[in-house]
Amino acid sequence: MSPVGQPFLKLPGTNTYRTIPDGLWLHFSPDPADRWADILCIEACSSISNLQDKRARFAPSTTSLLVVCPVAWLMEPVEPGQTIARWQLIRLLREAPVEPLVLPVRDMRVLYGLKSRIYDGFLKTQMPQPHEYFCPMEVLTDEYGHEDPALTALISRASATSNFMTQP
Repeated sequence: MSPVGQPFLKLPGTNTYRTIPDGLWLHFSPDPADRWADILCIEACSSISNLQDKRARFAPSTTSLLVVCPVAWLMEPVEPGQTIARWQLIRLLREAPVEPLVLPVRDMRVLYGLKSRIYDGFLKTQMPQPHEYFCPMEVLTDEYGHEDPALTALISRASATSNFMTQP
């Protein structure tokens, strides 16, 4: 049983390298015969060294990345007070899980929230990798940040479906 009560990322074959992003959105395969997950990680970075460390964790590599969803998390209700468990909304699961759901990551995008002074310097001097997105931390932590039109547009560009001319 995992001591971690929420989904985390790890390299195959390891029990020591685990990453729990500050935020993690999961999109699961709908097909039990073709199991995968797409992820959008959100990372808050308070310093340049913190940004460099987090960028290194999500740099493209030749190794696989797995997402692990603990049983306890899968069994929890989607919303407080509801009776529908998370696993019931994951179409690739046909029955209640008895072990963690471990899936290969098919696609990964990362949104980095940076303090304004770091964001301004990064914006002027750096080029993001194709899977990276950046915004000021204040937008992410604002009570109404989810309503910010610029943040909404940035998140929509981070969607894998935004790479296609027509939607599936």
